[in-house]
Amino acid sequence: MIHEPPRTDQGKGPRKDPSNGPRNHARSDLIDDSLPGTGRPGGDRSADNLSGDVLLPGDDGYADAATTFFASGKPAIVVRPRDAAGVTAAIAHARREGLALSVRSGGHGLLGAATNDDGMVLDLAHLDTVELVDPVNRVVRVGAGATWGRTMATLAPHGLGLTAGDTAGVGVGGLTLGGGIGRLVRKHGLAVDNLVAARVVTADGRVLVAGPDEHADLFWAIRGGGGNFGVVVSFDFVAARIELVHFGSITYRPDDPERLVTAWRDHMRAAPDSLTSTLALVPPMFGGSAAATVTLCYTDDAVGPLRAIGPLRAIGQVLTDNVRVLPYPDVLADAHRPPGGRLLSRNTLVRALDDDVIEAAVAVYRGGTSVVLRSLGGAFGRVPADATAFAHRDAEAMIVCGAFLPPDATDADADAVLAPWAAVARQGTGVYLNFQGSDAAADLATAYPPRTYARLAEAKRRYDPDNVLGRNHNIAPGNSAPGNGTPTEGPDQ
Repeated sequence: MIHEPPRTDQGKGPRKDPSNGPRNHARSDLIDDSLPGTGRPGGDRSADNLSGDVLLPGDDGYADAATTFFASGKPAIVVRPRDAAGVTAAIAHARREGLALSVRSGGHGLLGAATNDDGMVLDLAHLDTVELVDPVNRVVRVGAGATWGRTMATLAPHGLGLTAGDTAGVGVGGLTLGGGIGRLVRKHGLAVDNLVAARVVTADGRVLVAGPDEHADLFWAIRGGGGNFGVVVSFDFVAARIELVHFGSITYRPDDPERLVTAWRDHMRAAPDSLTSTLALVPPMFGGSAAATVTLCYTDDAVGPLRAIGPLRAIGQVLTDNVRVLPYPDVLADAHRPPGGRLLSRNTLVRALDDDVIEAAVAVYRGGTSVVLRSLGGAFGRVPADATAFAHRDAEAMIVCGAFLPPDATDADADAVLAPWAAVARQGTGVYLNFQGSDAAADLATAYPPRTYARLAEAKRRYDPDNVLGRNHNIAPGNSAPGNGTPTEGPDQ
C-alpha cells in the first residue's frame, strides 16, 4: 500500500488540536465569543467539538484560506478537519450557528463558491491521503482535499495514473463531482467514469459509503451532480496503467482560423481514442499577439504516434512544436492566478462540430474573446447517458470562451463582450458546469436534461432536504425543474 504524506500548511497560527490530545477537542481557549459562529453567550462554546485546524480572522494563514483562485472572502471561521468525524462536527457547527457553508477542495471553481463572507469555509486540505488499497485491481483511494498533481506524482512510481484535470493544483474533489474532463478523456472517459465508491458525509452527519450496491442513488448523483448531496471525504478510483505519454503544443499562424478549426475537427474525427487534444484561438491581449495552438496528449497504441499526431502538423503553417515524450504527471501545468479583473467564462457541448458551429465560434474569437475547442468522443461517448449525472455523452466537442474585463467593468460591459457567444450557445446541447462562470437556472437546465434533473432533485431531497450544501450550482430539494428554488452561488469544492 502506498501513502502520500499529508500536506504541510504554510503560515503559522492556526488553532490546532492540542498536542498529544484527542482530535475532537478544539482549542476553546483560543475561540473568541465576539466572532460570529465561534461561541454562544453564557460560556456555551459550541466550537469546542471542532477538530483539526480552526482559523479565525487575523490568524496567520486565514487570508490564504479565505481566498480562492478566482475570489476572496471574509468567512467568520475556517475549519480544516482531519477525518470524517471532523467534517461531521464542522457541518453540525455551521448548522447550529446558521452559517453559510462553503466546501473547499482546491479552490479553483470559477464562481468562487469555496469561500464566503461571514460564514464557514470547510477546507478539506488535510484530507489528502493517496492509497493504493487494492494493487491487483488498481483501486486507489484519494482524499477529496488532494490535488491532481500530488495524486499523479504518488501513483507514477507504480506505473499508474488517473484521467484528471489540466492543472496540478486543482482539487480532486471539485473536479470529480462536476464530472472531470481531462487530458485523456477520449481514452479513459471522465474522472467519474473511473469512480467505484466514495465516502460521503451528509448534511445530517451520517457517514455513508456510496457505490453501485449501496446508496446507489447517491453514487449516481455525485458523479456529475456537484457538491449538492454531501461532503465527499474520499474517492475510490480504478487507476489506469499510464507511464509515458506524448504531450505538448503545436502553434500555427492564426490568419485562417476557420480552415484551421475545420482541419483539426476532421483529424480528430478519424483519430484513435488514445489522442485527446484542444485547439485554442487567443486574440491579442496583455501585449501579446494572436495565437492558435493545439495542445495534445497521446498514449501509445497500435496506431503509433506518427499516424496519430503527424496530421496535426499539416493542418496549418506551424510556428512552434514542442510535442515530446513525458512522464504522465508532467502534463499537469502549474496554474497562476489571473491578473486583477473580471473573468468571463462560458461553455457549451455540441453534438456535431459542423461548419455553422465553427463559423460562430470563430466569430467570437474575431470579436476579441478567447475560444478553446476540446475534443470528446471515444470512451467519454460510450457511457450510457443515464449511467451518471453527467448525461451529455453524445457531444463531439466542448467549446469554451473566456475574456478578462477591467475590475470596474459593469454587467452591461460583460453582456456586450458575451453577445457573440449566444450564436454558439444556441447550437449547443449541454453545459459542463466546472467551466461555467454563471449560475442561472438556465445553466442548470442546460447542464441536466429533465429526467436527469428530476433524479438529482430527488436525491437532494433525500440527502440534503434543508439545502445546507447550497453554495454550488444548486439543485433545489425535490423540485422537478431548475429555477423553483432559491438561487445560490457557484460550483465547487
